[in-house]
Amino acid sequence: MRLYLASNNEHKREEFSLLFPDYEIVLPKDEGLSFDPVEDGSTFIENALIKAEALYDLIGMPCIADDSGLCVKAFGGKPGIHTARYGEEGGNKLSDREKYTLLLKNMEGIKERDAEFVCTMVLIVDKHNKYVVEKSVKGHITEKAEGLNGFGYDPVFYNDEALNVSALLSSEEKNTFSHRAKAAAAIKEILEKEKDAIWREMNRR
Repeated sequence: MRLYLASNNEHKREEFSLLFPDYEIVLPKDEGLSFDPVEDGSTFIENALIKAEALYDLIGMPCIADDSGLCVKAFGGKPGIHTARYGEEGGNKLSDREKYTLLLKNMEGIKERDAEFVCTMVLIVDKHNKYVVEKSVKGHITEKAEGLNGFGYDPVFYNDEALNVSALLSSEEKNTFSHRAKAAAAIKEILEKEKDAIWREMNRR
């Protein structure tokens, strides 16, 4: 069964394919659709809804979206919804390595290093049924980067549940202990309950 993902990121497609192995993950660009909604919400939930609703308006089919980020206690929960654009306020583009290196620099001398990764997922089955799930995983920002697995801020985030730096976790471990994996597990339960409705929507096309 197909599941449309509100993203054009191939890395995210790969990750969602692992999280939802019973579904073929389809991106808007696969259908030749232009998809670039303005994520101007003030919370993860608002931004995930913006993406999911924008895609549903385009295709009228069951779809899923997520919004996630790193919330650092010493920074009042920032970068939060701006995690993907951290350090880019001046318009300059930064690589993942440059972003987490900047984070480490900005945290030099700070003893309070608690942080959490948050993931919100939205599933739209049809115009009357929308589901929102938000999960998080707690940890702290390390003093230095470690590991090559994962992406984003994984090399500087110590996952308290996994008892390791996220970038040192295997794919199997990440699919157990990550914030996105936790949200996906909850969405999969909903998908199971709604599979008949999803099948009907898919066959309308």
